[in-house]
Amino acid sequence: MNQTSGKGCRLTHPGALPSLRSMELTGKKLGLLISCRPDEPNFQRGLKLAEAALARGVDVYAYCIDDAVPGVDDAGIQALKQRGLKLYACAYGAHRRNFPLSEKAVFAGLTVVNDLIAGTDRFVSFH
Repeated sequence: MNQTSGKGCRLTHPGALPSLRSMELTGKKLGLLISCRPDEPNFQRGLKLAEAALARGVDVYAYCIDDAVPGVDDAGIQALKQRGLKLYACAYGAHRRNFPLSEKAVFAGLTVVNDLIAGTDRFVSFH
């Protein structure tokens, strides 16, 4: 049963569309590009999306670039890494910010971003 609201939008009966909760996401791949500082809201939004996706069985790949590079030290992102997040960071960005390379992330170049864009089912960026 479809209805039209007063603003011209079509409202669909909730049972007419498949629920996201019923969609099978296991094995799907999600790529995240995060470029904002760890203290900014979008950094935390990226982590929340990664957390929700991991909980649904999605393979999640995150690449921290620019101001997000120091975020690889963030306790939240490291906890997600322990749950299966594949974490990458920009080696050039780390060098420019005098951020030390460590085992907390795989430090790589932009070729990895290209591979994530091409190899994931969805790719989302947080600036």
